[in-house]
Amino acid sequence: MPSCLITAVNRGIGYELARAALSGGWTVYGSVRSETLASEAAGRFGTGFQPLVFDVTNHAAVHEAAADLAAPLDLLINNAGIIGPERQSALDMDFDSFAQTLAINTLAPLAVSQAFLPHLRRSGAGRILTVSSQMAWMGYRKSDRLAYRASKAAVNKVMQGLATDLEADGIPVVLVDPGWVRTDMGGPEADHDAADVARGTLELADRLSLADTGRFFKWNGEERPF
Repeated sequence: MPSCLITAVNRGIGYELARAALSGGWTVYGSVRSETLASEAAGRFGTGFQPLVFDVTNHAAVHEAAADLAAPLDLLINNAGIIGPERQSALDMDFDSFAQTLAINTLAPLAVSQAFLPHLRRSGAGRILTVSSQMAWMGYRKSDRLAYRASKAAVNKVMQGLATDLEADGIPVVLVDPGWVRTDMGGPEADHDAADVARGTLELADRLSLADTGRFFKWNGEERPF
């Protein structure tokens, strides 16, 4: 039975990723930020699910959770993320919240990947997927949601570097664009259903090979430009 770790499974895409993985026979370890959320998640997901309690920005807690996990991991999905502050244009930036956005969207995926890397190595078939966004595309000059755009552009580069460093281990590392999804973050007018995106993302994970490492894909398997 394959196993995966998905960060932030209490709602949105993370919730649907966990549901889809469980339906596909995976053992799912899902991160949440509190014991209360852990109890709720365990009740919602049932058999095959195990909550891990940590805030992705608390690197000590991330490493503690990794140390407590004995099982190997076949897949890590860095899903946790935020849209950023209300004020995030180049002329009006909430800098403290910009830093928080970077901490969650850019630094945390690397910290989680590092902490759980021994589990991925033990699997013999480990893979890392990090949720990014088409809004990171460097071909855009749009200035709205600048903190979010910058954090996702930065995580793309970080994961490219991780892909290079893990190539010798045979661990593919890719970025995934879920598109505009109907979640609390995306809103009701968004293009894609979260369950469809989750299923497509897991199908992409299933067929990943080392030839894909360092690349950026849409959830349906199409390649995205950086």
